[in-house]
Amino acid sequence: MNHLPVLPVLIPMFVGALLLLMARSSMTLKRSLSLLATLVQVPLALVLMSQADAGTIVYALGNWEPPFGIVLVVDRLAALMLGIAAVLASGVIIYAARGDDGLGRNFHAIFQFQLMGITGAFLTGDLFNLFVFFEILLIASYALLLHGAGSARVRAGLHYVVLNLFGSALFLIAAGTLYGITGTLNMADMALRVATLDPADAPVAGAAGMLLLIVFGLKSAIFPLYFWLPKAYAAATAPVAALFAIMTKVGLYSILRVYTLIFGAEAGELANLASAWIWPVALVTIALGAIGALAAASLNGLISYLIVVSVGTLLAGIALGTQEALTASLYYLIHTTWVSGALFLLAGIISRLRGPRFGSRLIPGPQMEHAKLVSALFFIAAISVIGMPPFSGFLGKAMLLAAAGTGLKAALLYPALLVGSLVVLVAMSRAGTTLFWRHDAAPAIAEPLDRLRLVAALLLLVGSPGLVLFANPVLTYLDATAAQLLAPATYIEQVMSVVPVASGVQP
Repeated sequence: MNHLPVLPVLIPMFVGALLLLMARSSMTLKRSLSLLATLVQVPLALVLMSQADAGTIVYALGNWEPPFGIVLVVDRLAALMLGIAAVLASGVIIYAARGDDGLGRNFHAIFQFQLMGITGAFLTGDLFNLFVFFEILLIASYALLLHGAGSARVRAGLHYVVLNLFGSALFLIAAGTLYGITGTLNMADMALRVATLDPADAPVAGAAGMLLLIVFGLKSAIFPLYFWLPKAYAAATAPVAALFAIMTKVGLYSILRVYTLIFGAEAGELANLASAWIWPVALVTIALGAIGALAAASLNGLISYLIVVSVGTLLAGIALGTQEALTASLYYLIHTTWVSGALFLLAGIISRLRGPRFGSRLIPGPQMEHAKLVSALFFIAAISVIGMPPFSGFLGKAMLLAAAGTGLKAALLYPALLVGSLVVLVAMSRAGTTLFWRHDAAPAIAEPLDRLRLVAALLLLVGSPGLVLFANPVLTYLDATAAQLLAPATYIEQVMSVVPVASGVQP
């Protein structure tokens, strides 16, 4: 049996538990162990991407035959998300190991549990275990958000916890309702049963499906459920906020998975259940995110609203629902996750260089040490996140607009994306000129530039030109991923055809 699919979950789980037991050990030892456990996720994800490109891998935990047991499923989408998360987490852990991890207890243990929840959510083929992994990553994120203390983090953390507890309750109600109607929690089996539901049960299943959309919308921060994100992300420490760049993508991944597999085109009366709602919500999310970015009073707040804009952009591609649109959305998803993470790390570096009096506030401050180097990196990140050539943001948005065609949706998407990009351009230009060109006469009590922190930010930032340089193989993989998503019958067949190893047949 191929045991690789379970390793992205087991490695952070065991390392996190070990780090808890090592709470009184030296920070150097804990950093080394956490760094090793995180970096090994990158080659592991690459191997799983290669294997998933050849065919979907189904791992039956406990050797239970589906749909009765828990399965982990590594298709192209799951493997892609593992790779994105692994690269992001590697940059974050390198940055955090330069001192941010010492602001609170058990940072590395909680970081590993957060990683466990994220990878588990991408891999699970079971709706209830999607809820379980959501809870793992959320509980870890509560602790990470409060890392370093401070009243702003406590206030933001309280709102974040309350809203997500509400979302978790809705998730349980929706999952329980679907289980009561279909008799299964295995998503592949549920897709088969939803497609053949009794007409009398379809409205209840549809209501449960819409509850799931609310839950995933809350996690991914779509309108009108995004208000928690800017304050929470802006209050977090730089490495925590950078790691949280993948959190909204977990919600978007869940929307992609559930509404192409269970409520997709082959779901009978419930076919394309959420598509009518997703489209207008996406456009409003782009608009309000751009307005929030323009009004942001700090660099962290500005980047937080840029994440909201990216969520709306990705949601628009999902709403279009074509193979070309999904390919463009997946490309843009890789871009925005890495660049947003890099921007949060750069914001942390800038805040340290400006000193505690100025931090990341968008007000004139002192001349920064190594301002030319830092401003050059900020300029590259800004161009990329705005969507200007020659970086990946431009290519992603151009492909999404091309996929929209020439109909009514194109007439709405073009102004939303282009005007939104213009507003973001103005916001980033204002931030850059304020931080690097406008100087206060007051001397700075600041830290010197930590070059390893800069390397960590650069590790994520080079992903943008890298996506352009290697666009052909990347888009080939993403196009196959989009095609796989739109043909769920193959996924269902491969999951449901798993036979226990005891029978002599390998899953």
